[in-house]
Amino acid sequence: MASPCLESRTKDCQNCYKCIRHCPIKAISFASNKASIIQEDCILCGRCYIVCPQELKVVRNDEEKVLNLLKDYDCVASVAPSFIANYGVNFSSLKKALLALGFKDAEETAIGATITKRAYDEMLDSNAPDVLISSCCHSINLLIQKHYKEALPYLAPIDSPMIAHAKDIKKRLGANKKVIFIGPCIAKKDEGDIYANFIDGAITFLELDHLLAKKEISLEKDENIEVKEHSKARLFPISSGVLETMEKKNDTYSYVFVDGVEEVKRVLEDVIAGKIHHCFIEVNACHGGCVNGPIIDGNSHNLAASSLLVKQSAGKLDFNEPILTSEEAHHDYKPYNVRHARPSEEEIQATFKKMDKVDPKNRLNCGSCGYDSCLEKAIAIIQGKAVVEMCLPFLMAKAQSFSDKIVANSPNGLMVLDENFKIQLINHAMCMILGVHSPRDLIQKDVSLILDPTPFSEALGGERIYERKMYLTAYNKYVTLSVNYDEKYHIIFVLMRDITKSELEHAKRLEIVQKSVDITDEVIKKNMRAVQEIASLLGESAAETKVALSSLKETLEEDDDN
Repeated sequence: MASPCLESRTKDCQNCYKCIRHCPIKAISFASNKASIIQEDCILCGRCYIVCPQELKVVRNDEEKVLNLLKDYDCVASVAPSFIANYGVNFSSLKKALLALGFKDAEETAIGATITKRAYDEMLDSNAPDVLISSCCHSINLLIQKHYKEALPYLAPIDSPMIAHAKDIKKRLGANKKVIFIGPCIAKKDEGDIYANFIDGAITFLELDHLLAKKEISLEKDENIEVKEHSKARLFPISSGVLETMEKKNDTYSYVFVDGVEEVKRVLEDVIAGKIHHCFIEVNACHGGCVNGPIIDGNSHNLAASSLLVKQSAGKLDFNEPILTSEEAHHDYKPYNVRHARPSEEEIQATFKKMDKVDPKNRLNCGSCGYDSCLEKAIAIIQGKAVVEMCLPFLMAKAQSFSDKIVANSPNGLMVLDENFKIQLINHAMCMILGVHSPRDLIQKDVSLILDPTPFSEALGGERIYERKMYLTAYNKYVTLSVNYDEKYHIIFVLMRDITKSELEHAKRLEIVQKSVDITDEVIKKNMRAVQEIASLLGESAAETKVALSSLKETLEEDDDN
């Protein structure tokens, strides 16, 4: 099984929701605040690939696969007619480069477009369908097969030009030929995977650029546009290009074209509702047609210039190469099994409660989350595609409420200054420390009116101030001051703790301790004097006793001698 044609690299996702805002069918899910493509829903229009500011939407690289095919097989390139919009060269120049790359031959996919448009004309001439929708754009085919299945009966049962051309090549040149499609479309990779028995590989113009660069092959620039008389179907990649190539002999039909998935969705809804009849509708996922495809080099030409180049390169007659018949280009499009059960009203209301959207007045339908309405967002949350926190007004209200509660209920004084020392925010605790009646009295006032600005200047200069003890003489209070300068948001954050009570209690304890020390010292001194007096008296008594005993001893010794 082939890997997905388009994936998200979630590692570096910045959670900007730009992809979901631009995805026409909301095939993006958010898990752990990272965007991922829902493959079963995706129609590969490439809008997310184009708009992602981090370039995290990655198109599958098939360059190695093509190189291996070129090495082992006879390969024929089928080049989308939008090539002139991307490269600004004649097909002969591009073909020369492709042959140098290793292709055995190269043809224009517009040959297949000739087969497709002939089949459309034949169906309309037979008056068979009430409404017929073109099947050239694989993204629109996927849109109908996955999300508008009721419109499937109106989708033309005809091969796209890519498939029709591949069938024609294999019929004309041999079934052993490998057909590699080259164009500006991501969806064609998926179509090639589905019909791998006809398409052996599909790469984008960007991948072709890489392959040519690896082989050091340069495209020869042409001074003049080459116009082949038999090349009318080169008009296919521009708005109304299909219609311009068709005969439209049956004038009982209306012929219209619609570009852009959002517009196509509305048309499909009208078709399903029975509001459109007897009409052929040319549809393109990309505004302006394939010349504005997701992998087109927009630096080469703008949309108007690209469309003009295509028109100038197209001849007046059909290609005469194809031998594939309309019957052989018949194709039945089957529905995809994509189901997202609609939640119950109870589930939706419970989700509205989580989103703080119970009151209809809070359902702004602002689209900041990427969904068109709060209801769509609620359903997406229940289906596991989205999270509550994707709502910008909800997040702002939550953050504001959270910060307001912290600021209002903090026992410490909080203050925010701008770089000019103007007070932007101050809480009641700070007002109490400074003896101010209300925070409103200080907003936009210079901080020097209430405090010495020196610490704030130090912080602005890069010094870190943390728990600096200060005595505020004007307020007769002891405080600790912490000041932090935020360079990113150009604000000075001030935190002040009133420690007057603890400082006074500490001073009182020191006074008590000092008194105890003084008393103890006096007691010690008195005791030492008493000890000394006792010692002195004891010393005199001992001396007298010694003298008396010594005299008695001498007397006794004398008596013993006699």
